[in-house]
Amino acid sequence: MSYTALYRKWRPVSFEDVKGQDPIVQTLKNQITSERIGHAYLFCGTRGTGKTSIAKIYARAVNCEHPVDGSPCNQCPSCKSILAGTSMNVVEIDAASNNGVENIRDIREQVQYPPTEGKYRVYIIDEVHMLSIGAFNALLKTLEEPPSYVIFILATTEVHKIPITILSRCQRYDFKRISLETIAGRLRQLTEAEHIEVEDKALMYVAKAADGSLRDALSLLDQCVAFHYGKLLTYENVLDVLGAVDSGVFSSMFNAVIEGRTKDCITQLEEIVIQGRELGQFVTDFIWYLRNLLLVQSADDAEGLLDMSEENLKQLKEDSTKTDGNTLMRYIRIFSELSNQIRYASQKRVLVEIALIKLCQPEAGYGGSGFDQTYQTVYGTGPGLCSPTFKTVRSSCRRSGSRRFQTWDHGHGSHGGSPCNCRCTASDIRNTGTDGSSSPGGSYRKSA
Repeated sequence: MSYTALYRKWRPVSFEDVKGQDPIVQTLKNQITSERIGHAYLFCGTRGTGKTSIAKIYARAVNCEHPVDGSPCNQCPSCKSILAGTSMNVVEIDAASNNGVENIRDIREQVQYPPTEGKYRVYIIDEVHMLSIGAFNALLKTLEEPPSYVIFILATTEVHKIPITILSRCQRYDFKRISLETIAGRLRQLTEAEHIEVEDKALMYVAKAADGSLRDALSLLDQCVAFHYGKLLTYENVLDVLGAVDSGVFSSMFNAVIEGRTKDCITQLEEIVIQGRELGQFVTDFIWYLRNLLLVQSADDAEGLLDMSEENLKQLKEDSTKTDGNTLMRYIRIFSELSNQIRYASQKRVLVEIALIKLCQPEAGYGGSGFDQTYQTVYGTGPGLCSPTFKTVRSSCRRSGSRRFQTWDHGHGSHGGSPCNCRCTASDIRNTGTDGSSSPGGSYRKSA
């Protein structure tokens, strides 16, 4: 028999197997036991949180001949046929590839016929936000007043794309991201059942990298196990496979940044690149490291907010005393902008190096342009920083000789004199401060 991926092999088959969605599970079980079953449901939430799995379990439960506390027995003929995918009562539709009006028209024709076996005919429409506007409109009437034996279950990751007319006809259930502890606990169960030797620290990192998605965690674990098959899966093995960086590297990089050691930052980055680490993942992880430092500084009981070992927490507290919160927020802003830029960049390493230089040399300017540096040289402050005094700048045009006065406050022109009408460019304008300093007009934001 061919190998089956872990996330498919261990897909939940009963409500008790579902992890991290207890309120939704309990609500659906109560509906079945009390026979208060709705006609339309909307399951929305991020990927890998159990939307389709719960939809399939619910489809079996409403048709089960011997339900157990609201869960399907998985032993009766109805449950077995649905599990095998041979039942005509449960129809799964991928809205990404069946998004036209004609596909909805087929559903409208099918719902006229009652189920051949069982009580309900269940339609599971996955990625329902991919339906066209015409398809949504064609679904409205059937969704509002379907036959008593029809149930619609709509699943989506982008609920904001669904028309309000559809939302108002469904019972909406929001699936939350699964907690780190829940994912790690489930991974431990599966590794024991699969007889896989793995370090607990490695499982915790896989759970963290999954970002609240149990399916992603199982896929990552499958990948790591395949690479180190038959051996103990260690924390270092996981870092190698996922292209991640050890937390000790972030501490070393942070200390180099605080002390302004630009060369050491670039050298460490080169080592990361040589090791084959993914720079995008490095940027994301470093942002989280800075965020944790900020939490340690700001929160009274930050230990409860951070999932890490005592050793790492001790190092984090030591690093957090080396700078202030404003500096950390500046670092986070710079790397957050880098995270958006690096995604589609061809020269990722260059962008990361520039960001590190910005961190080490704040006098070089936050935005990378000469405006901040020139502004600070002339006025002794920077944009966005409070300054109680107003600065007056006299502008003159080389071509027309016209003059105007402008008053500056916090880097924004508040009012000025008559504009120049000779169609001059920024290079033709020269600004002179009241202290006698001057610079080209292109270095300032001027008001007309």
